[in-house]
Amino acid sequence: MTDIDAITLEIMRNQFESVAEEMGQVLITSSYSPNIKERRDCSTALFDAEGRLLAQAEHIPVHLGAMPEAVTTVLEYDPEPGDVFVLNDPFEGGTHLPDVTMVSPLTVDDEILGYAVSRAHHADVGGMTPGSMPAGAREIYQEGLRLPPVRLVTAGEINDDVLSLLLANVRNPSERRADIRAQIAANERAEERLSDLIDEHGRKQVVASFDAVMDYSRDRVTAELRDLPDGEYRARDVLEGDGVTDDDIPIEVSVTVDGESIHVDFEGTAPQVAGNVNAPFAVAKSAVYFVVRCVTDPEIPPNQGCYDPIDVHVPEGSLLNPAPPAAVVGGNVETSQRVTDVVFTAFAAAAPERVPAQGQGTMNNLTIGSRSGGEDGFTYYETIAGGFGGRASGDGMDGVQVGMTNTLNTPIEALEAEYPLFVERYGLRENSGGRGTYRGGLGIVRSVTVETDATVSLLTERRRVAPKGVAGGEDGTVGKNVLSDPEPGDTDETLPAKVTRDVPSGTTITVFTPGGGGYGDPADRNPDDIERDLADEKLSERS
Repeated sequence: MTDIDAITLEIMRNQFESVAEEMGQVLITSSYSPNIKERRDCSTALFDAEGRLLAQAEHIPVHLGAMPEAVTTVLEYDPEPGDVFVLNDPFEGGTHLPDVTMVSPLTVDDEILGYAVSRAHHADVGGMTPGSMPAGAREIYQEGLRLPPVRLVTAGEINDDVLSLLLANVRNPSERRADIRAQIAANERAEERLSDLIDEHGRKQVVASFDAVMDYSRDRVTAELRDLPDGEYRARDVLEGDGVTDDDIPIEVSVTVDGESIHVDFEGTAPQVAGNVNAPFAVAKSAVYFVVRCVTDPEIPPNQGCYDPIDVHVPEGSLLNPAPPAAVVGGNVETSQRVTDVVFTAFAAAAPERVPAQGQGTMNNLTIGSRSGGEDGFTYYETIAGGFGGRASGDGMDGVQVGMTNTLNTPIEALEAEYPLFVERYGLRENSGGRGTYRGGLGIVRSVTVETDATVSLLTERRRVAPKGVAGGEDGTVGKNVLSDPEPGDTDETLPAKVTRDVPSGTTITVFTPGGGGYGDPADRNPDDIERDLADEKLSERS
């Protein structure tokens, strides 16, 4: 380990994490769109001069684990002090097109000591449908504006040509402009705070602490890995179609634990598909990193040291490592969830007490946008919570984000104030969690009425393959998407898992999200818990 004493190491680690958190606060409070301001669908992190993750805010797992690819790509473009690079290309450091990433050199006394990175899901980046999350896309060009790393800011000055080009290709350009400036401000705050740390502690100690915090995390992760039994553990799961066909798409994994290292191999996973559930390699790695952190010790400070013992292999041209121009917008949100599930299942054979039953396994992506676009149009995007799987220590949590997302909901008051939408119903989905010694968490019911002609897109999963219970626990309840036409006498229509549909004013879309699987034999459930369950059911019947 680098020669930094334990007290100094703890101080510097906390300082680096505080800088990343403050970046996030600047981004959230400065942004305009509800998707960032209210839902906090954004992430911030610090990297050293070599492009190694140093510290991150506790934001979105699928963003954070994939961020190193963005920095590695930007380094190939020879960044200079005062630059800010913008990118979203999934084949050059991005994840999917709505996630716009800013990478800025952290410069102190004309020397680049590291990089600030902010990533935010913008409510629209162009493409064939409002919200840039089309269910039927077959190539990335249909999903929106594609940005390889380009200098948005040069020597401290915004490049108006680049900004104008970006804004000319999106809906709601004024909203996009405000969110872009919020990301730039977040990165600028990181440079200010790094300069403050050097003034307080000295350049030598700050830079030496970069290596020290990574060494610390690496040592703790490898210690945890030594406690896992060596061996190869395999698992398989499926996606429910790609938006073009409903055919199951297999994801296979083998996890090899070997002392202080882990090798994760996705050989046997389906080739890349026609629809948009292909996931860039960075997204697949991000899901693996998340699972390893969960089954070791989630309290270990996340940085490059955590990832060094993990090797991930994905065949080129496969679902999890597609070649351009593959469509990928659903891969970031839905396929990442299934990768998480399948890797957790493999680890369950090695450490069953550390792995819960399956959670909802989907982000339940709902996008609604006006057909007009422009400054008078709107784009609303939401991921909807569901059930967490039962655990060896207790029931699964109700109505939470699971796996690769960590966003909040859009408060009803904010949603109705901002958009021509009305929330008819929002609450827990009774009895949707799988029974067990510890039951799975409950899903959500969310009904939204559109008060103007609009385009609706849904990217969802677990509509026919239920979240699995474990150790004798029952499966959770599958999700369901329902469209209610405004015309009197029309019946409700159950929509596919992945669909884009133009709808008239007055249409209601209801999303029933999946419940989590149960953990353990239901016969072993505590009598007090059974009595509480029965009371919940009676309440459900009365309502």
